[in-house]
Amino acid sequence: MGGLARHLPLLVMIVLQIHYAALAIFTRAALLDGLSTTVFVVYRHGIATLALAPMFLSSTRRQSMKNSLGFRSFTLMFVTALVGVTANQNAYFRGLYYSSSTAATAMSNLIPALTFVIATIVGFEKIDVRSLRSVAKILGTICCVSGALTMALVKGQKLLHMEFLPSIHLTGTGGDDWLLGCLLLLASSIFWSCWMILQVPIASSCPDHLLSTFWMCLFSTLQSAIIALLSEPNLQAWILPSPLQISCSLYAGIGIAVSFLIQSWCISERGPLYCAMFNPLATVITALISATFLKEEIYVGSLIGAVGVIAGLYIVLWGKAKEFEEYKQETPQSNLQNDEISSKIDLEEPLLSEKSENVAEAENKV
Repeated sequence: MGGLARHLPLLVMIVLQIHYAALAIFTRAALLDGLSTTVFVVYRHGIATLALAPMFLSSTRRQSMKNSLGFRSFTLMFVTALVGVTANQNAYFRGLYYSSSTAATAMSNLIPALTFVIATIVGFEKIDVRSLRSVAKILGTICCVSGALTMALVKGQKLLHMEFLPSIHLTGTGGDDWLLGCLLLLASSIFWSCWMILQVPIASSCPDHLLSTFWMCLFSTLQSAIIALLSEPNLQAWILPSPLQISCSLYAGIGIAVSFLIQSWCISERGPLYCAMFNPLATVITALISATFLKEEIYVGSLIGAVGVIAGLYIVLWGKAKEFEEYKQETPQSNLQNDEISSKIDLEEPLLSEKSENVAEAENKV
């Protein structure tokens, strides 16, 4: 049992990446089946809100937090939901529809590098060109962005087109929309990075992550509903005619709550830097399954770009890990206990500095 408990975080993170890969593939299939992206976002976050409601209502901490939540807290959560959830998810799923599930999971690896850039702009990250860790984060960011641009602009020959295996052929909107899809996925990653940065003031005003997550899911449901009503005047779009569309909406909505619990636990056990290292696994799984069974076209440019994004991710995370080690060495020995407590919080977003010790986990990959 001791050995199983020791390896449990590893097994959990592998299962979680399989879930993310399945979500990308499952959702793309439903979108190509006719599911409206804007309506899907509403259903997804509505189901997530309902899934989180029992935990929110049964939480004893919400009683102590009730008096501390004021207009500023709700304004922050509303804006964060608008940028990091509503805009993010609408851009992501539209980009997923135009491009591919492999491109979507690969582009998500841009988030740490983009977060580093934004954190530097707002002052959460300090750059010292004489420091190897700072140089690593800069080079990793450049590598990530270059990989993303390669995926969007370069195609080349097709790869992994396995005709001898049984498959489901899903035809997208055509090659002309590939660039638009990649740009939307890039915009989604930028929105998600902004969401992470905004967790700093939110964590300061509302340290209860469950409480803030519930309110942001609720706000995003209302915001997404308004966008969907404006963009989908045909009410027939709200009707899900196929079992694929219904099951996809349920899976995506409940998946938010489940991934929230899994990543929260794993972060508390090993820290978020450990969790972030598994992100590229979803890209590999998605590429193999999509090319093998869904006949998604994998190009040489996509492969090279994905490798660049993943390599850049690890370079940035290495730089951040070295920064954290230096920070711990500089901390007086008398504060060792506080360091042990904060070591799993300081890197809850691996690309925010020590100023963001209370930053909320990027747990639900909304």
